[in-house]
Formats: sequence, C-alpha cells, structure tokens
Amino acid sequence: MNINASRLIDYSPKLGDLLLKHTPLKAEQLQEALEIQKQEGGLLGEILLRRSLISQLDLTRVLCAQIGIPFLEDFKSSDIPPTLVDQIPINYAKAKELIPLSKESGPKGDVLTVVVSNPFDPSLAEDLRVLTGSNIRLMASSSMRIQDAINRVYEKNTSNIVDNISGEFDESYDLEGPIDILEATEDDAPVIKFVNSLLFRAVKEKASDIHIEPFEKEFVVRFRIDGILYDIIRQPKRAHAAIASRVKVMGTLDIAEKRLPQDGRIKIKIAGKDVDIRLSTVPTNFGERLVMRILEQTGTVLQLEQLGFSDQSAKAVEKLIFRKYGIILVTGPTGSGKSTTLSSCLVKLNSPTRNIMTVEDPIEYQIPGINQVQVNAKIELTFARALRAFLRQNPDIIMVGEIRDKETAEIAINASLTGHLVLSTLHTNDASGAATRLIDMGVEPFLVASSVLGIVAQRLIRRVCTKCRVPHTPSNFEMQELALSQLPANAQVYKAVGCPSCAQSGYSGRTVIHELMVVDDEIRSLIIKNVDAGTIKKAAVAAGMTTLREDGVTKVLDGKTTIDELMRATHAEV
Repeated sequence: MNINASRLIDYSPKLGDLLLKHTPLKAEQLQEALEIQKQEGGLLGEILLRRSLISQLDLTRVLCAQIGIPFLEDFKSSDIPPTLVDQIPINYAKAKELIPLSKESGPKGDVLTVVVSNPFDPSLAEDLRVLTGSNIRLMASSSMRIQDAINRVYEKNTSNIVDNISGEFDESYDLEGPIDILEATEDDAPVIKFVNSLLFRAVKEKASDIHIEPFEKEFVVRFRIDGILYDIIRQPKRAHAAIASRVKVMGTLDIAEKRLPQDGRIKIKIAGKDVDIRLSTVPTNFGERLVMRILEQTGTVLQLEQLGFSDQSAKAVEKLIFRKYGIILVTGPTGSGKSTTLSSCLVKLNSPTRNIMTVEDPIEYQIPGINQVQVNAKIELTFARALRAFLRQNPDIIMVGEIRDKETAEIAINASLTGHLVLSTLHTNDASGAATRLIDMGVEPFLVASSVLGIVAQRLIRRVCTKCRVPHTPSNFEMQELALSQLPANAQVYKAVGCPSCAQSGYSGRTVIHELMVVDDEIRSLIIKNVDAGTIKKAAVAAGMTTLREDGVTKVLDGKTTIDELMRATHAEV
C-alpha cells in the first residue's frame, strides 16, 4: 500500500535522527538525500523511497514514532472479538487495510481502537467514526499482519461453524413450507447454521447469486453483487459435502445423485420477507458446484423510466405494448433485467378490461389482477404446454417468461397472429440478432416478419456512487471509446473512487442501457430475405435506432455511470 505520509511531515533533525536510529539508513546516505533535496526540492521521505534507501514500512514506523502513534510489530487476532467487526464491511476493511482491536467506554462515549496500515490518511478516522458511532483511536501495523487478521477475524464465526460440520448429514430437519432462517436455535446442526448465515448475509448485502465452488483443497463461496462476483469465504474442503447436501435437501433435490446436474427451488423467510431461490447443481471433478439465484418476492414493480429508460424510449415502448396483437421481445444475457422490464410493461397494461396471463420460471414479481403460472418441469408443465392451455382461456395479453425452443416460439408467434399481444424474452446479444435467432430455431422467416412488432435489447450497468465519485477528464483513448471528438458543454463525467457507503466498490445500484428496434417495412423485408443480423442492425440504425453503446455513452455524460463500467459492459460499435 502506498502511504503518502512523507507529504505530511517534512525533514527535521528529529526525523533524521529517527531514520538513522530505526532504519538501515546510513549517515552518508542521509546526507546525500539532503543534498538532492536542496538541489531538486521535494520531501526527504519521497527521495529516500525513490532511491530504495528505506522501505515504506520503515518510513511508517519512523513517522509514527515522530507524531506519537503507537506502531504494533505484532498483535493477536485471536484476542479480537468477532462482534467488534460487525459495523465495518469486510470490503472496506480490506481496501483500507484496517481492523478494530478493542473497544472501551470513556467519559465522552465509546473509544474504538483501530489498527491501520496508513494512519496518515486524514479522512480515515472521521469515516470510521461515522461508520461505527464511536470515537476512534488509531494504531499502526504492517499491511501483511492486518490483512491476516482480517481474514481470521471476519471468518471466525463461519470457521467455527465449518469446523463443527461433520461428514455425516442429518436430513431429518423439517422443510415443510418456507423456512424462516432467523428461527434457527442452538440445537440446530452446525451445517444448518452455516447455510442460514450464508443466505442471511447474501440477502443483507443485496447479492443476486450465491456460488459455492469446490476445489482440490478448499471450497469458495462467492456473491454476485451488482453484477460483479466477490470472494466471501474460503474454507477447508472437508465441510463441502455436508453443506451441498443441506442445500440440496432445502431445494428438494436428490442428495444421493451427485453425478448429474439438478435444478430446484428454495423458499425462505427473512424477517417476514419471502425470498425465492433458484438452485442449480453441476458435478465437477472436485465435487458439486452450487449456484443459488436470489429472488425477493415483491409486488413492487418499477416504471420503465425508473429502470433507466429515457422518456422517449419509454413512450416508444408504451406505444408498442398497447397494440392489439403481435409479439414484443426483450433480449439480453441472463441477469440483464429482462423479466423486470416485462413486468413493468404488464403493470402499464393491467386493467380489469383485459385478461392477462403469464407463464414464468420463476414468478419474480407477483402482480395483483394478473394470472401467473409457474413452470414445473417435474409434472411436464412447460412453457409450450401452458401456452396451449392459455389459448383456451380467452386471453388478451400473454407473457412468456422465455422462448427456449421451436415449439414455444411457434405457439407464441401463432398466438400473436391470431389476435393476441405476446410479450417474451430471448437470449441474444442485441436487438438485430433476435429475428435470426428465431429463424435458427426453425421458425419460418415470413412468420417472424409478420408477427414481431419490436425488440428491446438491454444490459444492466452499475451506477457510480454519488457520495464518493470525482470529476474525471477522459483520456484520448477514452474519448475514442466514447466515439467523441470533444465533450458536450453540459457533460458530467465521473470516476469511481470507493467509500464506506458503497463498500469501496465505487458503485451503488444498477441501471439499464438499452436499444429499441421497431420492425418497420424495410426491416420486415430483410427478415423475410433471411439476411444476417449485421445488415438488419445497419438498417435499424439508419432508421434512427440508438444502440446499446450509444445509450451507455449518454449515461456516462449524464454522470450516472463511468467510462470504465461502460467498457466493461459493452463493446465499441464496429
């Protein structure tokens, strides 16, 4: 870690004496550095570091001695109570290299002693005071010792649970109905406590997915937060089998089957809140890999404008969804917010005068007044089978969670051609690729051209944290990525920094970038000719379509995200 402490304190005889006393620095080397300082200016600490005459740790020790901050050569992480770190996120602790050591009551409130690798950061004490509500006393130590203490203390509770998990697994735990994970008692098995604490932490940190991955000597738990995976726990391999079995029992899977992939669902309650979890297992050479997609059951659906659609795009989508018949597709990779966009459209369409039916896997948003059906592969209730049944239920509007095969695609398209409005999702990279994807499934080009009204392609990108963002002047390379020769006069470009509010990630929450391709006569004729997606895209852009990248650039210039995030989520137009 680079500590700019030398900027805070210039050379004084006392500092020189301390350098000679406490570091390998020799008198002639100090004198040589002083001569350079006289000729070139600058601070003595920087000169000594630049010439590798002392280390950063040496300088920290000396400066701590000069200004009276205790420097701990070593401290016992085993003496730190695990509850002491509850108010300090692990990402923040690792980024700032700090660990709370002890807490005492004083006449002016509690005093929290924190060990840091850089005690000269002027904002650190204030940030910690706000974060913990205590007065802060700083001590210093080496980066290596602090990082080791972080790993040991933050994972102490989890480690204790894992150490108690035996290879034997008791599957007699009652799993009827949603599991309230906050009702775990002291009598529960360690594996139950571990899995419950994992689920609770994931929901608390707003993770969308939990990954449990076995390797040769350990297993790793990772959370996906705002689309990015973060390492959460690394533990010995011996506990993995019991944890996998516990999760599979919760998902009503066959715990004896470890050679084939399985899919299941888990329903839990956290503080009265219903949470639905999609579970997927895949056998690997070191054991079963588990992924849990977390879906909070809620009736709250955001408007298109709140999701990130511009007013112009929201009106264009609204114009499409109020057509009497046809099919509207939302495309993008897994986790790009497609179902949320469709739910927003359904809320706009929801009316006592309309019969709206949906088939989903799973039902992510429960919308009053809409008939929603959950796919169930175990009883062969598929998208196609539900769609056939819907057509005998006199619907006005049908929403299909996903078009996965030719049968579902053909039924959906035929429904759209016989007086029904159909909304669905498809996995393609952009809007122009949706038509060719349907044709690749086996649907006739003229059916696709006749039925599809419009296609929305979208991605989710992270919003820059408004509390720590800083203004940024793009480099020449970044201007090329933005496809701009100069910034507009009202542009507000920011760079992500990181603070306690965003767990040092620099980002908080996500927003949508999108492109909307309305199928006009020219695009319809190209689809009938079965041309490639690139040709369709050129025609759509010529007709005025704003691409994903262009919408992302707009959000960068509006200060909603950063250039780095745009480059991560999209690629430059060719």
